[in-house]
Formats: sequence, structure tokens, C-alpha cells
Amino acid sequence: MNAKNPSFVSLVKAALPTLHPSERRLAEFILTFPGELASYTATELAGLAGVSNATVTRFIKKLGYRSFEEARQHVRDNREEGAALLRVEGHAQAASDDLLHRHIHQAVKNLDHASQHLSQAMLDEVAAAMLAARRVWVMGFRSSHPFAEYLNWQILQVIEHTALLPRAGETLAESLVSITPDDCVILFGLKRRTADLDAVLAQLERSGAEVLYITDESAPSNERVRWHAVCRTAAAGPLFNHVAVLALCHFLATRVIELSGAEGRRRLTGIEAIHEALDELQ
Repeated sequence: MNAKNPSFVSLVKAALPTLHPSERRLAEFILTFPGELASYTATELAGLAGVSNATVTRFIKKLGYRSFEEARQHVRDNREEGAALLRVEGHAQAASDDLLHRHIHQAVKNLDHASQHLSQAMLDEVAAAMLAARRVWVMGFRSSHPFAEYLNWQILQVIEHTALLPRAGETLAESLVSITPDDCVILFGLKRRTADLDAVLAQLERSGAEVLYITDESAPSNERVRWHAVCRTAAAGPLFNHVAVLALCHFLATRVIELSGAEGRRRLTGIEAIHEALDELQ
């Protein structure tokens, strides 16, 4: 099964009206923590759900799989795609006393990976390109959008001409048509990525703009962009851990401000003067 086929959970839900009582009991058990199917053998699953091995076999075939292993692989694929439901662990694991430690430890590991694999020289090059660009476009969809918003907000302090995409109430075409070879684009592609992201990348390639593509480790290496920064998002729970992404945004914004020179300081001075005149901040 490929990514365009229904998810494992969708197949189970669609089958519910046609199931015999024992199969339905199995389905309801699976839907409680569907991601854990990948961890069980057919015999273990039957025992936990209180059904027979034959029931598990019939159920799997009703879903359209040729074998239990094929179903488990589909669940693994869905987990890798990032569905939070499939990343939720069982109650016993979730109640573990060291849960906070596990989350923080994984965050530290993600940051350490960033420190080892991200290049300061590359990010300084990006910062210089942003400062020299006619306009800087910062783009992100779904969970990527808050990071795009944060980065845009920070660089706006020294770069006057920035644009955050997507904008409310607009399709992308109205903005993408305006991107030129003199522009710089920061595109966040964190999973779960939207289906049209490849088309957006292709359009950016046609525009001739310089592009920094920020992704998690699941995205393939992309040679269509000038820069590709990879951040680990591994997590101890159902949600991806984005501390490395935020660290990258913070460093890049810092370098933009530091490299902006006298012109950037003049804009910062003007902003502070207006803050004071309007009594905006405490």
C-alpha cells in the first residue's frame, strides 16, 4: 500500500459495520492504540483483545491485507508519516514516572544533532542572502506555520520587505507569481507535509529565487533548492519535538540582525523610538 491509499485507521473504521461481534471487539481494541499494532504478533494481539488467532486472520483479510505483516508495515508507514494517533503509546507506558526525563532527554539529543549537522557558514550565507534580497518570503503550512511566523516576526526588525505565507483568505498563486530571482525564500517542510508541497517547490525553482528548505529528517535530500537544513524531530510521545527547529530559527534571526550592520541598527533604533512614543511595551 502506498501513501495515496487510505490509512490503516480509515480501513478499520470503514470495516466496522460489516464485522462479526468478535471481529468488532478486535477492531475496537485496535482503535484504542492503533500504532501499537506494529509491536504485536498476531498471537499477542489475539490474546490482548480476547479473540482467537483465526479472528485476527479474518479481520486482517477483511481490511484488504494479504498478511498480518503487511498490516503491521502499513501501520509503521503511517507512524512515519506523522499521524499523532498512531504515535500514542499504551496507558502503562504513558504513566511512566520518567516520562518528563524522556521528553527532555530526547530534546537534548535533537539539539545535539543540530549542533553537529547544521553549518554556521551555510546559515551565515542564508542570512546574507536575506539581507541582500529584494524581498524575503517565509513560508510554512500546518505545524510549520508557527515557525515561519516566528522567524518572520524576528527578521522584520531589520528587514523591511518580508512576507509571511500563506496569508488568511488567499490561495498561494497571488503571492507566488510575485517571487523573482532577486528574492530569498525560507520554506518550512516539517511533517506532516501538505500534498502540494512538491508543486510549491517546483514553482519556487521556476521563480529563480534562492531557497532555504527546512525539514525534519524524513524528507529526502533536495537538490532543487540552494540550501537544505535538516532538524531532528524525534520525540518520546505522540507529538514531534521541534526544539531544534526553533533553535535554528533563533540562530538565523540572530545572525540576520548581527549582519545587518548600520542600516539594521537604524531600523532597530526607529522601532524602539516608536515603541516609546506609543507606550506600547513595559
